Amino acid sequence: MGSVRQFQVTFDCAEPERVARFWCEVLGYVPAPGGSACVDPEGVGPRLYFQRVPEDKVVKNRVHLCVRAGTGLVGAERLAALEAECARLVALGATHFRTLLADGENESCIVMQDVEGNEFCLD
Repeated sequence: MGSVRQFQVTFDCAEPERVARFWCEVLGYVPAPGGSACVDPEGVGPRLYFQRVPEDKVVKNRVHLCVRAGTGLVGAERLAALEAECARLVALGATHFRTLLADGENESCIVMQDVEGNEFCLD
């Protein structure tokens, strides 16, 4: 049995170029040549591809990206890092959806939406 070596994350969207620009800024990716896609300039992370579809988003995502903005941090320090990244992403066009505070089992995270309403988390 062979192993998968690479994968691509595909977003359905109305405006592929706009959504691609947003995610390039969020992740520090660069536009891929010849299409609405973003790639990790270091070649480590997965390629993100944005395809135009005619229908609007109507339900919650079943899969989402988690942007690791608070890795290794806990408590107030983690929440401050997440809130700072949230402010940066809101300036890029994201929407703050809700903040989930640490509960003794899970650390804090922030649920957001990209420029077309796709959910993602800052964790």
